[in-house]
Amino acid sequence: MSIEVKRPMSRRSKTPRKSQLAIKTPPAWPGARIGLFGGSFNPPHAGHVAISETALKRLGLDRLWWLVTPGNPLKERTALAPLSERIAACQRLARDPRIVVTAFEAELQDPYSATTVRFLRRRFPRTRFVWVIGADNLAGLHRWRDWRRLAAEIPIAVIDRPGFSLAALASPAARALAPGRVSDRSAASLAKRRPPAWTYLRTRLSDLSSTGLRGEK
Repeated sequence: MSIEVKRPMSRRSKTPRKSQLAIKTPPAWPGARIGLFGGSFNPPHAGHVAISETALKRLGLDRLWWLVTPGNPLKERTALAPLSERIAACQRLARDPRIVVTAFEAELQDPYSATTVRFLRRRFPRTRFVWVIGADNLAGLHRWRDWRRLAAEIPIAVIDRPGFSLAALASPAARALAPGRVSDRSAASLAKRRPPAWTYLRTRLSDLSSTGLRGEK
């Protein structure tokens, strides 16, 4: 997952930096509901697909972008496969045409989620984005740089993962954001809600993890 510490974009400027104008992203259109699912995908697996299917169905998304990150600032990169290999693996695995694999974050030169969201909201101000994360990410969200700013700028959908429900819902971030929690029965309206707004979706669980597939302990 792309995470948060470098200098944020200047708040004085209302336009992206000139270098960002050339960054290529997947297409988006006014009113579209697009989920943003970031991660190292090292490697991608059936668990990623399960999360994606849940997000597409329960949130009523038109598209779900897999944001293949250059690397997670909170994790070691010694076992990280080259970006091009991870992109290719994602493209082979993501069979649903609504899932779009992209790695534009590498061009932002800032691997933090808050920066990614601000960039996309400036480029596509009329698109309804939703940040999609697994329950393990909610458990550690308070460690992300500018996580409060992230939650204030985009609705967040948290998808359940084995063994993380209690830790996720008892986490500092979940407690801080509790007033903005949306019932899972209203998840389809999340994209239209004003943040901070988030929901926790329970679904078919997969025990697969990228760490386990790499054989790490």
